[in-house]
Formats: sequence, C-alpha cells, structure tokens
Amino acid sequence: MTAENKLDERKLDVLRAIVQDYVATREPVGSKALVERHNIGVSPATIRNEMAALEDEGYIHQPHTSAGRVPTDKGYRLFVDRLSQVKPLSGAEKRAIHTFLDGAVDLDDVVARTVRLLAQITQQVAVVQYPSLSRSAVRHVELVPLTPSRIMLVLITDTGRVEQRIVDCGTTVPEATLADVRARLNAEVGSRGLNDVPTLLADFAERFGAEDRNWVGVLIATLLDAVVEQREERIVMAGTANLARFRHDFPDTVYPVLEALEEQVVLLRLLGEAQSGLTVRIGHENAHEGLITTSVVSTGYGRGEKDVVAHLGVLGPTRMDYPGMMGAVTAVAAYVGRILAET
Repeated sequence: MTAENKLDERKLDVLRAIVQDYVATREPVGSKALVERHNIGVSPATIRNEMAALEDEGYIHQPHTSAGRVPTDKGYRLFVDRLSQVKPLSGAEKRAIHTFLDGAVDLDDVVARTVRLLAQITQQVAVVQYPSLSRSAVRHVELVPLTPSRIMLVLITDTGRVEQRIVDCGTTVPEATLADVRARLNAEVGSRGLNDVPTLLADFAERFGAEDRNWVGVLIATLLDAVVEQREERIVMAGTANLARFRHDFPDTVYPVLEALEEQVVLLRLLGEAQSGLTVRIGHENAHEGLITTSVVSTGYGRGEKDVVAHLGVLGPTRMDYPGMMGAVTAVAAYVGRILAET
C-alpha cells in the first residue's frame, strides 16, 4: 500500500469517526474527542492535520469559531459510498417485522402496516408506494351477478391489487352466458401484463353475437378503465411527527420539509428516482428545495430484484444513522416482497 493510499484511508477513518460522533451527539466533533473515543492509531497532531485536510476538501466544516467540525453533504456522501456493510436489525426488530406484517389480510393492510412499522423502527418519516398497476399482471377477472342486469367486475392483479367496478349491462344477462364470458376473458388476459390488456381485448366484444355484443362491450370498457386508471400514483406516509424530534437539525425551520411532504408529486418523484436497489440521496442531491436539509433512503420492493413493483423509504435530517436506516429499509422491503410472492 502506498503512502498516499494510507493517508487516504486514515482520512477516511477520521471522517467515519466524525460522522459517527456527530450523529450520536449532535455536537461538533473536535480532535480531542476523536482521540478519547476512537482508536485511530495516530497522534492528536496527526488527527488535527487530517481534519484540516478534510475541511479543505469540503468533507467537514466548522459551524462557528472555536467549535469542532461537522460533516457536510459531501462528507456524508463519501461516508455512505464507502460503507462496508449496513447495520443488521436486532433480533427484536426482526421479530417485530414478522409479527406485525404476517397479520396483514390484504394489500391495503400490507401497505398500511409496512409504513407504520418502518416509521417505528427508524423513527423517521416513512413513505410507501402502492404496487404500480403498470408493473402488474392479471391474476383473475371475476364477474359477479348482482341483479339480472348488473354485474360487479373484480380485477385481481398478481401484486394483490383489487379493483372493483359495478357494470350496468342494460339487459338481462343469463348466468350461462356470463360464465362463458368470464372463462373466455380469463383465458385471454390471465397472467398477462396490464399494459397488454387493451390490445388483447381490442376486438373482444366483436367475438359475440349481436344479442350480447353491446353489454360485453360495456363490460370491457369498464375493465379497461380500471386497467388504465392511474392509481399507481398512490402513496402512504407515516411518522411525520418524528421530525419534531430533529427540529434542531434544520437550520431555520422544519416547515419547508413539511410543506414538501404535503405534495404527493414530490414524494412520488423521490421514490420514483430510486433504482431497484438501495438508493441514498443526501441534502442538496434532493431536487426539491424544501428537502435540501434532508436525506432519503429508499429501495424497490417486489417478488425479486428483477420484479420491482413499487418503492418504499424513509426521510429524515442529514444527521442520520445511515447504516441503520439502510439496513431497516432493506429488511422491510425484502419481507414485503416475500409477502407479495406468497399472495
């Protein structure tokens, strides 16, 4: 290892120690504290020199005269990028995930439980996106007669989404005919992506006789309405009150953050920018001005790494336990994915 590489690693050790101490104490970190709390293996003078170099390079800064140093967004970014591993959940936290999520009865319940659990585990703001219809496939289409001329159409996706519509057929529909339509409809679109459904059903009504063509056409139009409806723009959020615990981490006020969180399009953009894997955006990496004092840790969830159907994550101040947040988000997403795979 060259002297330059050793120096870089030593500076990184100092930066890690500063981030860890500042996250734990919220107090600017001085060289004396680093010597007392960490076994970095160099003299106090060397630590001071490394801190000066880190400050010159923009990784830490001095908030006011005679104070220690605190990490900058650039410093947090290097810290996150050079993490060797995320913090594993404790046994109690793992049991809480299993116990809490295993009791969910449907997709709405899964999402509601997930966002509450994530907020509790991380003590941050948790955001969960509903599985996107555009990334889903048809599991089954059920047609339930309510009256001789009215049908309840139920679309069930492979991600657990359930869409219901009432169809007024305008004519009496024999049960045998309804059963035939149901069977032919499922044969046509079952296990097919929702994006493919409009093309697959383009001439479906034309395949029936004149006496059934009109009401089948109304039925298909209703189904297509359910398929293309933009309900994938649904998200849920929990833990906003947790921001009050960190109000001193925001330079002036927490209100710009709260205002940004009220805009659903902002939250969707935050989650939508995440890749299927773990993504961490720090401070000014967040495009919305109201969120430049925050960090967002997010990831995709689904039935596997290549089958992501939506995203979830947490938002909090940049002074965040990044290894802990990354571990919690990853673990919860993996468990939700297993639930979806079993549905």
